[in-house]
Amino acid sequence: MLDELLQLIRARTPIEELDPGPYRTLKVQGMQFHLSAYNLSELGHLSLLSAKGFLGMMQMDTLILNPLERDLPLLSYDRIHAMGADTLILEYYNTFLSPMDLSPLDAVQQKYQALPERDSSTHWYDSLRLPQSLSKKGKKADTPAMDNAAQDSLTAFLDLAAVAKPCAASEKRGMAALYVEGLLTRGGPSTDVFRKHLGRDQTGELFRSVLFGITPMLQTP
Repeated sequence: MLDELLQLIRARTPIEELDPGPYRTLKVQGMQFHLSAYNLSELGHLSLLSAKGFLGMMQMDTLILNPLERDLPLLSYDRIHAMGADTLILEYYNTFLSPMDLSPLDAVQQKYQALPERDSSTHWYDSLRLPQSLSKKGKKADTPAMDNAAQDSLTAFLDLAAVAKPCAASEKRGMAALYVEGLLTRGGPSTDVFRKHLGRDQTGELFRSVLFGITPMLQTP
């Protein structure tokens, strides 16, 4: 599904691939990770992370789109296939400088409300997560609908990008940093895994520069 989502983005904006350096491939807790990062012209920073492990029985994909040049929310997509279950977590985080009408995202949420909901625990970042987010967990039979939900939500987001206000990247980095620094100091499911393997400093570099693009580091390969 990452390839399909990336193609949706390529169709809307020029993409410049960036070099994730030592983070291009990582092996963490039996999972082999492959990471890529991109600059999206007049939009922001994009990162893709795919992982497989446990003899192919588990696959995880992540897409993060941090709109540094448009006043949009931060988009975080996670997809997990494991033990016959399919989990879709597509979240929007409040990094707004000013409010915006998100009714197209509401429409997508309503369209797929019949998909089984995922039980999620309470996290410190719940107050930053927008109600237009999707959190679903189903079986293999639900996969086509979950694929459609992810594509429809991203398409609606990209439609909003076409009309969203341009903004200064420095201001948006500051807003996104509230979420990213919170992950690094207060923790999160993936943050804790990487910190245990890489340590605090490298995890900070991975998250700030490569995954979220709030600190410029990468160069064109």
